Amino acid sequence: MDVLGNIWVGFQTAFQPMNLLFCFLGVLMGTLVGVLPGLGPVAAMSLLLPTTFHVSPVSAIILLAGIYYGAMYGGSTTSILVNIPGEVASVVTCLDGYQMARQGRAGPALGISALGSFMAGTLSTVGLMFLAPPLAEVALKFGPPEYFSLMTVGLTILSFLASGPMWKALVMAAFGLFLGCVGIDTVTATFRFSFNIIELSDGIGLVPVAMGLFGISEVMLNVEKSMEQSIFETKIKALLPTLKDWADSLWPIARGTVLGFFLGILPGGGAFIASFTSYALEKKLSRHPEKFGTGMIAGVAGPESANNAATGGAFIPLLSLGIPANAVMALLLGAFILHGITPGPMLIQQHPKIFWGPVASMYLGNVMLLVLNLPLIGLWVKILKVPYPILFPLILLFCLIGAYSLNNSVIDVMIMAVFGLIGYFLKKFQYEAAPLVLAFVLGPMMENSLRQSLFMSEGSLLIFFQRPISTALMGTAIVLLVFPLVPWFKKKRFIIPA
Repeated sequence: MDVLGNIWVGFQTAFQPMNLLFCFLGVLMGTLVGVLPGLGPVAAMSLLLPTTFHVSPVSAIILLAGIYYGAMYGGSTTSILVNIPGEVASVVTCLDGYQMARQGRAGPALGISALGSFMAGTLSTVGLMFLAPPLAEVALKFGPPEYFSLMTVGLTILSFLASGPMWKALVMAAFGLFLGCVGIDTVTATFRFSFNIIELSDGIGLVPVAMGLFGISEVMLNVEKSMEQSIFETKIKALLPTLKDWADSLWPIARGTVLGFFLGILPGGGAFIASFTSYALEKKLSRHPEKFGTGMIAGVAGPESANNAATGGAFIPLLSLGIPANAVMALLLGAFILHGITPGPMLIQQHPKIFWGPVASMYLGNVMLLVLNLPLIGLWVKILKVPYPILFPLILLFCLIGAYSLNNSVIDVMIMAVFGLIGYFLKKFQYEAAPLVLAFVLGPMMENSLRQSLFMSEGSLLIFFQRPISTALMGTAIVLLVFPLVPWFKKKRFIIPA
């Protein structure tokens, strides 16, 4: 009865006219962000975060969440029609989706992508609804040592799953933790690393940092590339898949949904890894793996379902534990904090509308996305033809306005510009920004948990290995840190000459 009552409260909140409007705007902008190459949900959410300051927390979270899962839908359109992924999670969709378009089957490819995304998004929302509350009850037993260990293992997993070398991800995480220390020390009330700049007394703002790392840097990278806007000219018809298409797609959709949902829960998992893992799994299970990359509909259905299911899974650790699983969830955590709300075990009890309202809105958002994606394919194709020399200056203008409007401060604009340059060079030298953002958001929380733990143990670090949950989490982090060194130790073994 409690579950049904909570769901009723959620839908009452989601159906309020203002929240319905923000849900629609979120999924519409998310789809647009997914369609346009060079942008992503992190950049879009960074740009729009300042606009949410003057609305209710529920409406703000509904808007930002809609952008996230909406971008997963939109990214498939460019992958199928242009062979350019609009969003990083849709990279793998290019392999078979574009080949289907070249064979005159763009309609079924877009149709199965939208319908599979709808099914996966809806089922992942059901999973979120039933898994988050019990996990929050378990988290009530967590103390400072458990929270510090949980955040440590989260950063370690994200570094372990990074696409590049693990040491690069760890360097980014360390840099993010350092940035989180800027400002006034909460215990000693002394300034740290602020260079006597009053505007930095409260720390560096998340929004200008994210805008710079993901917005400005993307524009700088794309400007120096010769990106062709050649859309494959094909008549898009028969959007509804045939019975054979459904037979080839149902199991990939089911497997992609389950796989994506649970990979989304893991720190660092996210939609990108979910889509690639789903594609590899479908190719492994297929009777004709050699045909993948030539226009197999299973190569579209599985990954597109997986990346949409991962978005629902990613909300579970954020809402129940207060720990973001990826950079997008770190921005959502920042949005919660900016509105004076701390997500975690007490969120469901203290702010039921803020939990159940966005969850219920995801059902509505998935329906809206299905309606938006299928009939409006022609509109998205026209938007793809917007010249980049027009698009990129507009993005820069929105970044400047958004950064300045935070506190009406030039310092925030300068911070954004500096981190835009940093983000540009990070991408040039293949350093991922996601561990930096996640560590930057978690830094103050980790510092407080560490201090509280050391107060409890009178300065002994053994407290992290004396409590069962903390011990298990720390043990996992240590194993993940040591595991990449095993091949190195094998190569360096001392061989005694005969």
